[in-house]
Amino acid sequence: MALTNLQLRIISGIIGGTGVVFCLTFNQWSYLIFVLALGVAGQIEFYKLIKDDGEDPLSKWGILIGFLVNILTFFVLANLLPTKVYTLIFVLIGITFITELYRKSSNPFENIAFTLIGIFYVAIPMALLHVAAFSQGKFSTQIISGIFFMLWASDSGAYFAGKTLGKHKLFERISPKKTWEGLLGGLALAIILAVILGIYFQDLPTWKWIAMAIIITTIGTYGDLVESMLKRSLQIKDSGTLIPGHGGILDRFDGILLAAPFLAFFLSIDF
Repeated sequence: MALTNLQLRIISGIIGGTGVVFCLTFNQWSYLIFVLALGVAGQIEFYKLIKDDGEDPLSKWGILIGFLVNILTFFVLANLLPTKVYTLIFVLIGITFITELYRKSSNPFENIAFTLIGIFYVAIPMALLHVAAFSQGKFSTQIISGIFFMLWASDSGAYFAGKTLGKHKLFERISPKKTWEGLLGGLALAIILAVILGIYFQDLPTWKWIAMAIIITTIGTYGDLVESMLKRSLQIKDSGTLIPGHGGILDRFDGILLAAPFLAFFLSIDF
């Protein structure tokens, strides 16, 4: 008997979620491997979508730059490399323009632009997760795992509240199924989880967990809408098929892509 989409979504969520939790909580190196893999997979997916639309970005080069941004940020924040290693990234970005010169393409501006968008949209937000993870001066399993727990709580609350109570459209032009009820349901569940995290996780005070839950839910919803806007422009339903019942990497983690810079900024402020 074939599984329904909800059943497939739950099963893949449990299996995938278990693996993610292990990577986030085992040690900083398992966390790094997970975030690197997520960033690379996300960029591969992004560039494939762009190529399917007839564009020709320097995908391998963009993925290499994204990988280096990600791993260098981790090592700098872990005090294993000096900040000046970031100058390498600007050298590689400069080489992007030189490389396009030799490709003799009829659309060099588009190729360079889409290459850089793949870095800024996917790789840099993944790298900014390291800023959150090291915001207390050392790697915090609690903070980084808490971020993903609240993301999942927000997504789950929004999904079930939207299914059962959803009546008022949130942004119908871009995402006809999203509702205000779903948004509030996701926010409520994320805040409840934040309070629980504040009790059992000591790396941050409860009010900061609650503030992060609000950021993840509100900005994450915008991240979801932005990805829906991009998919709509490409006339596709899902960004990929890697995660059964959920679509691709960009479908599943679109919220964190936009929320990560806000979380990094919030956690970097010395209150």
